[in-house]
Amino acid sequence: MQDSTQMTITERRKYLSLMRARYRLADRAGRGRLLDEMQSVSGMHRKSLLRLLHAVDLARRPRTKQRSKTYPVQVDDAIRLVWESLDYICAERLTPALVVTAQHLAQHGELRLTDTLLEQLQRISVASVQRRLRRFSQDTPRLPRRGPEQANRVARAIPMRKIAWDEREPGHFEVDLVHHGGSEPRGDFVYTLQLIDVATGWSERVAVLGRSQRAMEAGFRRVLARLPFPVRELHPDNGSEFLNDHLVRFWGEAISGLSLTRSRPYHKNDNRFVEQKNATLVRGYLGQARLDTEAHSQALNALYDEMWLYYNLFQPVLRLCEKIHTATRTIRHWDTAQTPLERLLATSAVSEQQRERLKQVRQAINPRQLRQTIYRHLEELLDQPLTSLGAG
Repeated sequence: MQDSTQMTITERRKYLSLMRARYRLADRAGRGRLLDEMQSVSGMHRKSLLRLLHAVDLARRPRTKQRSKTYPVQVDDAIRLVWESLDYICAERLTPALVVTAQHLAQHGELRLTDTLLEQLQRISVASVQRRLRRFSQDTPRLPRRGPEQANRVARAIPMRKIAWDEREPGHFEVDLVHHGGSEPRGDFVYTLQLIDVATGWSERVAVLGRSQRAMEAGFRRVLARLPFPVRELHPDNGSEFLNDHLVRFWGEAISGLSLTRSRPYHKNDNRFVEQKNATLVRGYLGQARLDTEAHSQALNALYDEMWLYYNLFQPVLRLCEKIHTATRTIRHWDTAQTPLERLLATSAVSEQQRERLKQVRQAINPRQLRQTIYRHLEELLDQPLTSLGAG
């Protein structure tokens, strides 16, 4: 073999099984030449080759006699000390640092390092260290860590569910955040906070600069100020921009009788209504453009005020009314398209005063001119200059 890579045990056995027939048929001189060749190819000792070639078969068998320890207990103690000092890193990271860290600890009186112990730490393999770490981990106390679930203790107290597709009561909102950081979202930039009512298709959008608690609270206050019906449920994903003590306290103070739920991690379809509107009502207009100034945020909010009128009062939406599951597919039936306002007025979720106000607002607006105004303001928004960070 021209390849200098050492053969594995399995490869050696396969090679010897091929060579054994030739070895048995050869004469004394031929066997000697074959042994020379096998020794050169496999790297095995001549006596080991003879033992295997004359064995009944080449199958590997479990060891019947336990090997004696290669490394004394002092090596285990030193590895455990270094492992603890380096915050319990894995064997692949620990092994190359054993000698340097052991010497450093010895300088500070943490470890008694002899020449023999140093030599053993230099030659111990990663696999040997891995075996020791598995044993150490059973009885090694760790400092408490804040893992993903422990870190966001607020999220653990909020139930996970998916709002039913046939929800009839207005006020059950899916919530999401869409970033406008461009292709490289660095620094501060604008986000779109979007809420979609599952029952009526009513949509609310507001632009916030950054994801701070104050920015998010201001965005929700803007939504609540113009929403014509009460919020009964908020259903965000598991982002910490939603699930934190400040916002949970704010929702409890600002919205009476609120039910707060969240989607399951890594299940985007739990928020399927708002995810679909993220594509059509946010990305469909703004694409991947970067918006990163207060002027961008104000202009985008002005645009969203116009879109609030256009999409809630004039844009008909379909609603799923029936699902039929068969052995091979799911059949879906949709109702007659209606605007979110029409769906809302068909319920008892709005007061009589709000009904008349919304009807008058709708009556006074020219939807064609409103659409043209939206697109004109969109062009003006996208033509605004970026910050130096965004432009660079």
